[in-house]
Amino acid sequence: MLNPADANFAAVLTGLLPDDCIGVPEPRHLEDPRGRWMGEAAVLARPRSVDEVAMIVRTCAKALVGIVPWGGGTGLVGGQVMPNGVAPLILSLERMAAIRTVYPSENVMIAEAGAILADVQAAATAVDRLFPLSLASEGSARIGGNLATNAGGVNVLRYGNARDLCLGLEAVMPDGAIWHGLKRLRKDNTGYDLRNLMIGSEGTLGVITAASLRLFPVPAEQGAAFFVVPGPAAALELLALAQALLGGGISAFELINIQGLEFLRETMPEVRQPFAAKPEWMVLIDLGLGQGHSVPEALAGLFETGLSRGLVSDGVIAGSAAERDQFWTLRESIPLANRKIGAISSHDISLPLGEIAGFIPRAGAALAKLGIWRINCFGHLGDGNLHYNVFPIQGKTRGDYAGQREAIKTCVHDLVNDVGGSVSAEHGIGRLKVGDLERYGDPAKLAAMRAIKTALDPIGIMNPGAVLRLP
Repeated sequence: MLNPADANFAAVLTGLLPDDCIGVPEPRHLEDPRGRWMGEAAVLARPRSVDEVAMIVRTCAKALVGIVPWGGGTGLVGGQVMPNGVAPLILSLERMAAIRTVYPSENVMIAEAGAILADVQAAATAVDRLFPLSLASEGSARIGGNLATNAGGVNVLRYGNARDLCLGLEAVMPDGAIWHGLKRLRKDNTGYDLRNLMIGSEGTLGVITAASLRLFPVPAEQGAAFFVVPGPAAALELLALAQALLGGGISAFELINIQGLEFLRETMPEVRQPFAAKPEWMVLIDLGLGQGHSVPEALAGLFETGLSRGLVSDGVIAGSAAERDQFWTLRESIPLANRKIGAISSHDISLPLGEIAGFIPRAGAALAKLGIWRINCFGHLGDGNLHYNVFPIQGKTRGDYAGQREAIKTCVHDLVNDVGGSVSAEHGIGRLKVGDLERYGDPAKLAAMRAIKTALDPIGIMNPGAVLRLP
């Protein structure tokens, strides 16, 4: 049984750490971005070094006090807020935000966990390199949280998830020991892969304090295009065609539905839309090629071939870097517009590519039996990750449907599971999807996860109740 992080415990920590390290949480440390939960905690720790993190964790372990790691607070499944139970200590990494070292010739950067993703990207740009992890929340999300949740984003098709962009970690284990794993190696077969175990564990196995990150050369030529497609099936055929014609140059391939464009019109009319008549379906393609290749010509060639095969009917190719940025502004504004509308139930799902075209109408038909909604289906088609979100009809709010959320979620997730998909593509499990993991997870995997958790965190202080239900 854990003990609360109370005033007496705060006094103990205050005596062990520098001034202003221990305080009281601000509202931002307790809020869920989607407004569904409010976290509990009376004590906030804001260390400046890995040694201070280790001291905090050791003290919590000795006192049997739970720890909820906090980065940028942008997680969407409740991993960073604890809405009920014994009040934990919130461990904020926001002061550990340094870019420690950059090795341009090795394509490696060492950054502390509290570094904001946009700052990591900028530090790479400063040495003519690319850190390709890109998210709508990159202005506030922090790299430690990105790794703890194995974040995805728009460039997974070419560069992989956060897991694929990390070479090594520094972390504090549940007993307060520091794991010095900041290696810059591409190959290291020295036993169990603790790095990949920590990545995606959502703070339940330890606290990531720094990471060795992979950098890449900046493509010499970059560009983007919107193409109108008849539907998801044609979009998938266009993706295969693009990969055949353009190889590994495709950085992103995003599917966008008319409902997302309508939400932008309702809530963010200042966002420029590419077509006068809103298409039912369109894709955003981002392309990066080497020196001597023309991206506009490559995209024009793809359009012409796609047009001849009935895969596209209209298109706009960015004529400049500024126009490419405008295209991405539209795509990245869709989640913001969704938030303004207020989803009844949001679903971060992944599907085998061959199942996507059938899943979308099948899910729509199944949900129509439960009621009348607006559905915004969009996302990273190139890697099979869709955000399939259900919204109120105009004139109503999500509060009007509060009693139906569970039925909607179960309907969608059952259909995803039936075709071998995942109910958590890039957001993680957190606390929101613990029941989903139990419902759809493989029993052998769940048993192994519980055994790992027990072995590394036997007293259960690390992010209690996240990923795995409290025993």
